[in-house]
Amino acid sequence: MKFAEEASNDFDFLSEEQKSAFIRALIYLAKADGNLDDGEMDYIIALADANGISHREVIKFEKEDSVESILKALSDIKERRVALEVIKEFFLLAYTDNELSEEEMIFIGKCGTAMGIEPEKIEQISNWVIDRIVWLEQARIIFED
Repeated sequence: MKFAEEASNDFDFLSEEQKSAFIRALIYLAKADGNLDDGEMDYIIALADANGISHREVIKFEKEDSVESILKALSDIKERRVALEVIKEFFLLAYTDNELSEEEMIFIGKCGTAMGIEPEKIEQISNWVIDRIVWLEQARIIFED
């Protein structure tokens, strides 16, 4: 499923550094399962464009970044509600290919921990995203979209 059009494109509540960390984490997450597909990249580019991050920067982040530097940058996100929204976006991206790999889940867990979010809350968000996907798919069937 492609959720790029359903992504929250307005992250004005993040500082420029936090936006950069968010996009960097999305790119790393998209590559975590060993398969960076077009749907995932479209999702990331849509978010990056909406948040003033150039295509050139996205490509740079894709080629050179590390888990440690991403987690350090994410640890600057101290506002709980913001961190929860970021985690939600991670799961939306992770489920664009209809499955959550172990590598993706581990990375999201590390990101959540870096932002001070407990594992139980991360699991709740994952379950909410799954329920949302199911609900949207049922709507497409019912309303013949």
